[in-house]
Amino acid sequence: MRYISTRDKTNIVSSSKAIIQGIAEDGGLFVPEEFRKIENLDSFIGYSYNRLCKYILNYFFDDMKYGIDEAVDRAYDAKFKDRVIELKDFGDIGFLELYHGVSLSFKDIALSILPELMKLAMEIEKTEEDILILTATSGDTGKAALEGFKDLERFKIAVFFPDDGVSFIQEKQMITQEGKNTYVFRLLGNFDDAQRGVKKLFSDKEFIEELNKMNLKLSSANSINIARLIPQVVYYVYTYLESLRKGKLSKADKINFCVPTGNFGNVLAAYYAYKIGVPINKLIIASNENNVLTDFFRTKKYNANRNLVKTISPSMDILVSSNLERLLFDLTNDDKLIKDKMKELFEVGSYSINIQSDLFFADYIKQEETKNNIRIVFDKYNYIIDPHTAVAYGVYQKYLNETKDKTYTVIVSTASPYKFPNEIMDAFKITYKDEIDSINKLSILSGNEIPKQIMDILNNHKSKEIVVSKDNMKEKLLNTIKQGGSNV
Repeated sequence: MRYISTRDKTNIVSSSKAIIQGIAEDGGLFVPEEFRKIENLDSFIGYSYNRLCKYILNYFFDDMKYGIDEAVDRAYDAKFKDRVIELKDFGDIGFLELYHGVSLSFKDIALSILPELMKLAMEIEKTEEDILILTATSGDTGKAALEGFKDLERFKIAVFFPDDGVSFIQEKQMITQEGKNTYVFRLLGNFDDAQRGVKKLFSDKEFIEELNKMNLKLSSANSINIARLIPQVVYYVYTYLESLRKGKLSKADKINFCVPTGNFGNVLAAYYAYKIGVPINKLIIASNENNVLTDFFRTKKYNANRNLVKTISPSMDILVSSNLERLLFDLTNDDKLIKDKMKELFEVGSYSINIQSDLFFADYIKQEETKNNIRIVFDKYNYIIDPHTAVAYGVYQKYLNETKDKTYTVIVSTASPYKFPNEIMDAFKITYKDEIDSINKLSILSGNEIPKQIMDILNNHKSKEIVVSKDNMKEKLLNTIKQGGSNV
């Protein structure tokens, strides 16, 4: 399978080259040149997660076949304990738990395999330079990426996270990260500032030249990299097959997924699963008060010219949803149009585009509703969800009230409740002294032991963060790499 740029269809590369580059030279995002439906998808019922993952990755990255099977087994090993994902069924709905990895978020699934895919791609492309992974995070990507690339030969990784824009646990996970090749930057700004700055560096010729002098090539661990996105397709296919195996669906039935999202990557992965044959009835796009996606799907106008609201679901506090570009390209097949619209977004902060699709439903809920839904789910199912999952549950209830759709629906649960203990205690109106106290009370309330990942970071008092403004990201990053990562 070959890959093309969303902004220039004549820019055609192999999957290995797309993975190494991360982003196209014209600023576009790489997408499959074509999608082919998988025949007899139900024949994969009963496949283990690893076995299905091997098939799907070989399908999308067929020029890398010789090493993918081994890469999958290395990625999804004991660090996920006894499961990569888990579908919790409660009769009328299911919750897809994607947070059983190192960082306790869904990002672990893609970022465990990404380093393996990049190593394979480097071998195929005979890449002589080492790779600098550059990424912005709204909370979860940072730790998962840092852990995935930690101490990996021929890689360095730099993560920018927004000051006061992530939860206590998310921040603690990043600033205590170990690894001689890891660099963590606290950006004095919001996530959109971080994402905008990172994108700017990818097209900064002076920055690229400075890296070349250090024998470094730039790539990304954000979902703008196609190798971050495609592994996420697997868990949607797997969930559909598990729903068939468990009798929640018949072969004639379709399925709904309700996905909390900010950057649109997790929704896009579900859409790609639909493109290769998963019979999805509706993709329900759930937003918090940063409801730019809700407005877009209702009005066909994308308007990022609004104040960013800091919420208790911080990974969704995003106004520029990068992966939406891939969907727009797929629905229009017009690279010139996409290039023009992305230019409008960059220059004026908004654009309008006429797209047609009945697959999507979009809505949002406010913070008080998010807290209410944490309690509602606990009262109804004796099950605790994090604030992002609570947003999805709340939007699903709005969808249900509006449509009366009886299709079996899976709520995508993207993070462990233990990453947001204070927020959950606030939702239950339980008082606490500090984060440690709220974590202990969450453990009692849920009846579950505190995850080892949480205990490890609470006992780690080191910090390796470097504070940076949005105007000096380039200088600070270059100086830090040259000095070997000292905290300056």
